[in-house]
Amino acid sequence: MASIFITGSSDGIGQLAAKKLVDEGHQVVLHARNTERAKYAMSKVPGAKKVLIADLSIIEETKKLAAEANESGPFDAIIHNAGVYQAPNNLIFAVNTIAPYILTCLINMPKRIIYISSNLHLQGDPSLKYLYKNSDKIGYSDSKLHVLILSKAIARMRPDVYSNAVTPGWVPTKMGGPGAPDSLQKGYETQVWLAVGNDAKISGHYLFHKKDGHYKKEADDIELQNRLLERCEQITGIHFPLDKE
Repeated sequence: MASIFITGSSDGIGQLAAKKLVDEGHQVVLHARNTERAKYAMSKVPGAKKVLIADLSIIEETKKLAAEANESGPFDAIIHNAGVYQAPNNLIFAVNTIAPYILTCLINMPKRIIYISSNLHLQGDPSLKYLYKNSDKIGYSDSKLHVLILSKAIARMRPDVYSNAVTPGWVPTKMGGPGAPDSLQKGYETQVWLAVGNDAKISGHYLFHKKDGHYKKEADDIELQNRLLERCEQITGIHFPLDKE
């Protein structure tokens, strides 16, 4: 039995991944942004161990979530699933880029980390110029490129950790809309596999339906990875831990 923490697991593919893992006998800690959604999450995944509450758009709440996660752990795997799409850019940046960075830094490092990206990252700006000039111009595609870069950085800097990014595809969730053409089931199966699969001990990959997907190759650039980490540290005041736990 593995212990897994999933952010943004009150609905969508995060909730479905949690259900699947609980059904398989694993111990799952959920996350929701407020009390109402937390109650809903537990009603949908009643076998979950607990649900932690935090608004990931607020840095201090995200730090508190990391502390509560450490009290609830240790975890074998963490799925960074939380994300916003149709929202103001500053909210997108805070939830999709900054929150995964903070949680990666502050939660005791698991053996496996899964970041949910998107094929829209291909439209993201690899220059990272708005990280320094005006983060209000950072859109969804940029943020999903950021988490891909983060996953690649972790894979390089922490060889003791299996770090990968996943695109679930365009799936019919509240975010994707009812007309989305990709398989909802396959949309969560890859992160479940990466979290607990005996044959999923890989790192540094960008995956779609358990296979390597097409991604922006700039994400492999070490200088770009370091710039992202440095800027996130400047914004949050949190340094990325290089040492093994």
